[in-house]
Amino acid sequence: MEVCITSKEMVKPSSMQVYNRKPFSLSLLDQFVPAHYIPLIFFYSKPSDSRFNTTAQILVGLKESLSEALNHFYPLSGRTIDNLRIGSFDKGVPYVEARVKGCLADCIAQTELELFNQLLPCQCYCSVLPSASPQIAIQINIFDCGGIAIAFCGSHKIIDAATASAFIKSWAAFNRGFDGKISNPNMLDAGSRLFPPLDPVPPKYASLIERLWFEEGWYTTRRFVFDDQAIATLKLRVKSKRLEHPTRTATLAAFLWKHAMLASRAASGRSKPSYLIQPVNLRTRMKPGLPNHAIGNLNCLTVSKYNSVDRDIELHELAYLAREAIEVLNDQIPLLQSGGMLKFQTDQFNDVEDVHSKDDVDFFDCVSWLNTLDKNEVDFGWGDLTSLSMGCPETRYNAFVSSFILNETEKSKGVEAVVTLDAKTVDILERDSEFLTFASAK
Repeated sequence: MEVCITSKEMVKPSSMQVYNRKPFSLSLLDQFVPAHYIPLIFFYSKPSDSRFNTTAQILVGLKESLSEALNHFYPLSGRTIDNLRIGSFDKGVPYVEARVKGCLADCIAQTELELFNQLLPCQCYCSVLPSASPQIAIQINIFDCGGIAIAFCGSHKIIDAATASAFIKSWAAFNRGFDGKISNPNMLDAGSRLFPPLDPVPPKYASLIERLWFEEGWYTTRRFVFDDQAIATLKLRVKSKRLEHPTRTATLAAFLWKHAMLASRAASGRSKPSYLIQPVNLRTRMKPGLPNHAIGNLNCLTVSKYNSVDRDIELHELAYLAREAIEVLNDQIPLLQSGGMLKFQTDQFNDVEDVHSKDDVDFFDCVSWLNTLDKNEVDFGWGDLTSLSMGCPETRYNAFVSSFILNETEKSKGVEAVVTLDAKTVDILERDSEFLTFASAK
């Protein structure tokens, strides 16, 4: 696949009023997340709608609708200041246009995920300097066949899955000619009003944040698909008296955790205590709840521990532990909303640092985008989404390694798991017959 950049520019909000807005405050939760980009690549077949007859029409429309969406999500056009706020909303968003030699179908079918990174406007999953980095970057890729790949890279400094979903939904609506305005713009800064930032973040945590988020080493990423029948069978296997109604997320988190543990055990030659970390969206759990367009990292991490030393790994127990951690967090939310967030964050970072300093433990992250990014809401006007990719880490220091990221598949009710582990562990996982009974390599 050969990608040729044809233009680069900065796209800014179309309304001049945005430039005069007061700085947008980060929340305490945002302060504990280092700046790094998470990519989403949306693939579409050649548009059949007469409104999008030419590439020029498509590109002009995308640029104009992006500018309109930034009017309503104006913090995404600014730059981070002192890990406290976002200002300079006139800086804009890097916007890249590119031509891709080849056919979209061939691109989607490839198994070397590193090649998808060519479609991105910036390097992802690695640390970047917050003050110099845009909040988002866009690259529009046009294939020889007329297919389109829209690459969205969002800085995790203020963009979590819900924020990304809300912005992309708005942009797509404007591009279709619909109203992409958010219903209650006063809720944009709800996160920082609920959880005000520290000034400054204690030095211990400022350095600890980087160390805990980014792992050194070379990792391999693979995609696996679980169809609806496989998920239904696994739900029956994880069901127990303690967990009578397992969700897709709890079910697949348990299954992936188990087989990652088994692969790690085979790779290292020893059993180790294992931890599963899951970010949980607070918006739908708080009372009153918050909309997805409340910008920021409005989520907390849950930590589940399983000591598999000298015993078999029980799938139903893992599912219960994964779900139990979320239920414990649910019980704490009223306390977090009434001033307890700082203690929760610092205690958790201290605990994770203590465990992370030991060599004989495994850490795995499970990030679920299920029920967050609706494939029907990323319709830019030229048809259904054909495929979705998140690229993969490609530097020596990366976030989201030893991780499982769950996405809806484009068709049916299946789930795609993007699995990133060290190369030896991945090689063993790909030869795990029980794992492959339920998971199909993509």
